[in-house]
Amino acid sequence: MRINKYLIAIWLICETISPNAANAHPAVAQHISQIIQTNASEKEFTCGKERICGVLLIPQFYQNRGWAPAWIASDGSLTGNVRELINALQSSPLEGLSPEIYHLQKVQNLVSDMHLSRPGLDPDRFFHLAELDILLTDSFLLYASHLRSGRVNPETIHTEWVAFHTEIDLSAILTSALINGRISETLFQLNPPHPGYRRLKDALHNYRRIALAGEWEQIHSGPALKTGEKDPRVIMLRKRLKISEDFPEPIPEEPSFFDAKLEQALKRFQRRHGLEADGVAGKNTLNELNKSIEQRIRQIELNMERWRWIPHDLGRRYILVNIADFVLEVVEEGNPILDMRVVVGRDYRRTPVFSETMKYIVLNPFWEVPFSIAVKDKLPLIQKDTAYLSKNNFRVFNGWEENAREIDPYSIDWSSIGRHNFIYRLRQEPGPENALGQIKFMFPNRFSVYLHHTPQRELFNRTVRTFSSGCIRIEKPLDLAAYVLGNDPQWSVEGIRKAIEAGDNRTIFLKHPIPVHLLYWTAWVDPDGVVNFWEDVYDRDIPLDQALKEKLPDS
Repeated sequence: MRINKYLIAIWLICETISPNAANAHPAVAQHISQIIQTNASEKEFTCGKERICGVLLIPQFYQNRGWAPAWIASDGSLTGNVRELINALQSSPLEGLSPEIYHLQKVQNLVSDMHLSRPGLDPDRFFHLAELDILLTDSFLLYASHLRSGRVNPETIHTEWVAFHTEIDLSAILTSALINGRISETLFQLNPPHPGYRRLKDALHNYRRIALAGEWEQIHSGPALKTGEKDPRVIMLRKRLKISEDFPEPIPEEPSFFDAKLEQALKRFQRRHGLEADGVAGKNTLNELNKSIEQRIRQIELNMERWRWIPHDLGRRYILVNIADFVLEVVEEGNPILDMRVVVGRDYRRTPVFSETMKYIVLNPFWEVPFSIAVKDKLPLIQKDTAYLSKNNFRVFNGWEENAREIDPYSIDWSSIGRHNFIYRLRQEPGPENALGQIKFMFPNRFSVYLHHTPQRELFNRTVRTFSSGCIRIEKPLDLAAYVLGNDPQWSVEGIRKAIEAGDNRTIFLKHPIPVHLLYWTAWVDPDGVVNFWEDVYDRDIPLDQALKEKLPDS
């Protein structure tokens, strides 16, 4: 068995951690102090020609230690923690991250130099040990930060994305890990604890394994392929579906014949790629089939990053909407207990990403038309036909104040109204044709987004469901209402239906408020292990990919 020569060097020179800072090597500590204080007056903190990212954390961390090294023992040797950290950094690709941004190459070079140099004969040895110590500390802090909160702040690349910020003391975490000799375990515990993240991590490993065999063959363009046809491209289709484990059957004697088993395999592929599962390899399906294995690997990595942006604790029970999947799930103790299709915002009125708490629901809601929708969508309809308002049960008020006076819509010269002088509030009365349907679910937020019923039931049959103005229309409002109201006998599905039929506008506060997480994943793995790759309907993957490739900011 071949053993990495570099690792042998590490094993030879790593010893146990020094008992405490009082036993620190004085020359190394002095160099650490000098390096940090010299950089304090510089625009950029560099160490060993490497840019240090923890420009605020590093000085405070070492000052609290009395400048004592964290990774160097009292006799100038490396502690066992060094080997553990290097192993962890080398494993960072398993988390979809790149080891080169954590000073790994420089650290390896310095460790090798320390092994080759002789103590007492190398005048720069202690200086290089100080550099190594600072680089190791920055590596840990940076990697820990990325595992816990992600490399990218989503708010810097998406205006409609609220990051979940959690305050953690990385210096204290590092200090504890050093004392206990648990570097790898500590870093592992900073990962998202969710099963969905772990499943995606396993998928990344599997797709990289597939990539080792080489790129899958592109299927040539041409007429759509379907059952009963014979075409040389069918052979390519079989091979492609077999590689991605959609076609588990052995290759038949007539591989160029499109049979029923191949049709079922193709439907499976289509379902997990957000395509219409018609079993026909048309243009859209061929486009998805021909996306490279590297594109799929990158898609997985991007969505692993998104998992790092969400709370570690989603709640014992919660509502989760994957905007890109157009599906809502109710989850209890980690298990989905209710799911339904949803309609989300159009591309120019994107549904935002955030977490909030649902506090109440409204039966037979009014719809207070937002100003932007009133001007852009409703005003042209009113100008075309003033009766539009009465036909659709709208009332008009002369402002947004609670005591605003109602105005006869026929008394307004709508042809003279535009965005600059639209002072009116439009309110649609409760009823079966109300845009919000008969129930809305409220989790107050800065976007004024909520879940609601809809009279446009036919939209749930579409594969891509981006038709709303940002709010989320849900397929099964009665089931969701019965659930969030705590399965109270008074508020069974039938009880809620009767209250709706009574026609009264009614607000009901939840006895047990429930977290709502609006998220965005274009790649995920379901509990059955099926890997899904869906269209990036809001084009959010590209800016994230670009941001992950950019130079790291100071932290």
